[in-house]
Amino acid sequence: MERDEGTLILLVEDDKTLSESLRRGLVESGFSCRCAATFGEAEAALREALPALVLLDMGLPDGDGAELLRHIRRRDAKLPVIITTARSGISDRVGGLENGADDYLVKPFAFEELLARIRVQLRHSERAQLQWTVGDLKIDLPTRTASRGGTPLDLTPREFDLLAYLASLRGETATRQMLQLEVWHVRSAMASMDNVIDVHVSRLRHKLDLSGGAPLLHTVRGVGLVLKEPE
Repeated sequence: MERDEGTLILLVEDDKTLSESLRRGLVESGFSCRCAATFGEAEAALREALPALVLLDMGLPDGDGAELLRHIRRRDAKLPVIITTARSGISDRVGGLENGADDYLVKPFAFEELLARIRVQLRHSERAQLQWTVGDLKIDLPTRTASRGGTPLDLTPREFDLLAYLASLRGETATRQMLQLEVWHVRSAMASMDNVIDVHVSRLRHKLDLSGGAPLLHTVRGVGLVLKEPE
């Protein structure tokens, strides 16, 4: 059987029996799985770790699944979401898809079908992640190139690594410790990379701003850096 080692799936389902059955099946198929039984638990899970995919039940005890879907889309427009629900009406399906779901599966369903749909969405997501877009900034991972407003950016390998890592956070702030570990791969707490990071950030910001477009790289005072579209 094909396995998907470590890929994190957030399962939002308030039926404890079904949730445990799905969780067990996903883990046996090689996925990591975090379960949330309520709107609040799902929000907390999304703040703590971004999953590769969300399985979303529409009927939650403390909120509407449609509102949670809108919350997910405000946070991440590309995160795959599969609705799993007993609501089988055409209007329900159309509404779910128009609200931003990538797929819609009516209960009861065969686990094998769910697994196939998950893998289809993950393959689509993986292809999408070969290229990232932030405003008019485009980052191509296979070729390690970036452009802004159609103009190629002349980046050093480290500058590209820094830009790609910030883009991967999808609007979340990166601390200096995160940059030191994930971009420079320095794990020692005794090694201060502040000056090196500052120099690279300054050069990257200058190159990003050469086009005259709105700033994309922002300093969050006392926290770190964030790459995001102009508001």
